Amino acid sequence: MEERRTTTRSRALKAGRVVTNNGHSTHDCMVRNLSASGAKLVFETTIDIPDQFQLRLEDGVMRSCTVRWRKARDIGVSFDG
Repeated sequence: MEERRTTTRSRALKAGRVVTNNGHSTHDCMVRNLSASGAKLVFETTIDIPDQFQLRLEDGVMRSCTVRWRKARDIGVSFDG
């Protein structure tokens, strides 16, 4: 399989929270790998996760995200901006 990432991702095991609907909806997730340009997120289910959202990491950092791929429980995102 061809590697298409522009930056190397490091393994991670961090709590995260997807924030949508102007902060009125949230979904907990685990950040499984992380780089300066994106991340792999693991959920119970990805059905309610929109294609664009804010990701709040456990250290309080907020990142705007765009979904690049999606499976039943995993999402790969790129960070916007």
